[in-house]
Amino acid sequence: MAPAYQRPEPAIPPSWPAGAAELRADEAALPTLTYRAMFADPALQAIIDQALANNQDLRRAVANVAAARATARVADARLLPPVDVSGRGSVGESGDRISKAYTLNGGLSGFEVDLFGRLGSLSAAAFDDYLGTEAALRAARLSLVAEVAVTYLALATDRSLLTIATETEASAARSVALTRARLEGGVAPRTALRQAETVLAQASSDKAQLTAQVAQDRAALELLVGAPVADAALPAAIETVEGLLAVVPAGLDSRILLRRPDVVQAEYGLRAANARIGAARAAFFPTISLTAVAGLASGALSALFTGDAFTWQVAPQATLPIFDGGANRGNLAYAKAQRDAALAQYQKAIQTAFSDVVSALARRATIDEQLAADIRRQEAAVDTLTLTTARYEQGIDGYLALLDAQRTLYQARRTVAATRLARAANLVAVYRALGGDQLVDMAAPAGG
Repeated sequence: MAPAYQRPEPAIPPSWPAGAAELRADEAALPTLTYRAMFADPALQAIIDQALANNQDLRRAVANVAAARATARVADARLLPPVDVSGRGSVGESGDRISKAYTLNGGLSGFEVDLFGRLGSLSAAAFDDYLGTEAALRAARLSLVAEVAVTYLALATDRSLLTIATETEASAARSVALTRARLEGGVAPRTALRQAETVLAQASSDKAQLTAQVAQDRAALELLVGAPVADAALPAAIETVEGLLAVVPAGLDSRILLRRPDVVQAEYGLRAANARIGAARAAFFPTISLTAVAGLASGALSALFTGDAFTWQVAPQATLPIFDGGANRGNLAYAKAQRDAALAQYQKAIQTAFSDVVSALARRATIDEQLAADIRRQEAAVDTLTLTTARYEQGIDGYLALLDAQRTLYQARRTVAATRLARAANLVAVYRALGGDQLVDMAAPAGG
């Protein structure tokens, strides 16, 4: 009774938007990457392993899968006849007469013969619900891996920024000492000293803030992991980590999104809703139930297993719905509406996945150029500060020029660190958007 399932055509373009040549290459390639291949940093790999073992959200998802599997088994059990065995003995007295009775029965009761596929459809729906829950577990796993990686990278970046603030604070302290000496010698005005102190105060403030931020990053990482993380496993700086991230091939046919776990989950929801239409249609047809009992009955326990004690009975029953006030039609309409809603959810899941990938690829196409420009700016700022410092010490330039050079370099170093984080996080975003973890990959369902 269930409609033949056909996978809907995804409501997305057949390929990614035209752009750089590398995004158009290998259109049919489907990369299979584990997080170990994606994240080559041994410390990060160990932290991800620990998170997969301890994270409470992931444990809850595992429990949901176990519950869905048990529900599917219950639905399958309805297709098989339940067999029960019961025994009873009684002794009574009426006047001078003692009566005894012993029975032993075995049989099946109320077994529905599934001629029109109602139970089969419900069983298929329960199994698809189970597979959808399993896909949700895989989505949770992929999300956890990505969140751990991003938090790890954020911690590495904040440690880099803390190092920059610390070094700037030390440099500014030397400038304050030099300017104070020049003031005492009558060479520099008091305004120069106060300007130097502003750079020192800013660096000291940033250092205090970043010290707290590093602690917060570590707490967030340990929350994801579900256990303390050893000091030796923490990243020293973003510069030491970003080179250990693999680049996911991005020039792919957009149908790769059909294997993303959230899309797989939505498709199994659609398949389950489709199967429930079959169960609703079958409700219009007769229901045939079978009850059969075979047993032994005797007035003496010693004679219970003799041939004359054997009894049997079969009682088939057929029920045909005549008038139900429109309940069956309502249930069928409801099942179809649920199928339509599941179809819309499936298409939306694919469109969301497509949007995620396009956004990540658009950022990836420009982030390397941005990082190169930021590095050039930092190098220019270093040279400018070196030259300006020499001119200030020789009395050629005032302190305002030196102050501007110090601030420019400080900001340039912070910008480079932030762009390095954006680049690394973008690689994780592409990996996550494509759903490329090997344990998340899933072939198309049979018949799809």
